[in-house]
Parts: sequence; C-alpha cells; structure tokens
Amino acid sequence: MEVPPFSEAVARICARDRRYAPDAFLFLHEGLMRTLKNVQEKEKKPRQISGAELSEGLREYALDQYGPLSMTVLNRWGLRATRDFGEIVFLLLSAGLLGKTDEDKIEDFDDLFDFDDAFRAPYRPKPLRRLRKAPAPNA
Repeated sequence: MEVPPFSEAVARICARDRRYAPDAFLFLHEGLMRTLKNVQEKEKKPRQISGAELSEGLREYALDQYGPLSMTVLNRWGLRATRDFGEIVFLLLSAGLLGKTDEDKIEDFDDLFDFDDAFRAPYRPKPLRRLRKAPAPNA
C-alpha cells in the first residue's frame, strides 16, 4: 500500500470522520516531531515515545505556540481531552502515516491531564496574599 502525502491523507480522514479539524492533525504531527526531537536530544538515541510523553509534549507545544489561547484553539479543532490526542494518533495509524508497537493502545491517552488545569490555570491570576494588620498603636 502506498502512503499518500500527509495533507492528502488528512483530507481523506476528515472527509469520513468530522470530529477533528485538519489543523488538529497538523498540530499533532508538528508536536510529535518536536517531542521526538526533544527526547532524542536528551537521551542521545532514537526511540518510540509513550502516549503520556506525547501528550505532555503536545501540552508544552500548545502553550509555546498559543499561550493563553491554547485551550480555545485546541477546542476549536475538536481537541477537548488527552483521549482526543490518542484518537488522532490512531486515525493516522490507520492511514499508514505512523507506526506502532503491539503494546500501544488508545487507552494510553485516557485522562492524562485536565485541559483546564493544563491550558488555563498557568494564566490565571495568583491569589493575593493577605497582609497582616499592623498592630494598633499604643494610646
């Protein structure tokens, strides 16, 4: 089976499965490449990454690319939970665009972190510390 170019394969996937925008696939692919590069630079050897490592890499990539708008952008593309990262990975696997091991499963992406905590919390204002009342002057 000949593997079609990435954009063509994504267009085919999106034509039959409308859960995710084409940009979600591009985001995942770019985030995957960045995460693999970071892991390989750190460990000095290539290896496959886990669903948890990819999800964390995608979290970092989204924050770097979109900052406080990360959750808004991801939600617009149909990404609302780490399971959605896995759904896209497995759609790309079924199109022959990614490889996997026998141990890889969609459940590897379930509930790895909460999107609100990951993408909104870092930008929320910190609560102000209450100042202690100054002692009353002696009269």
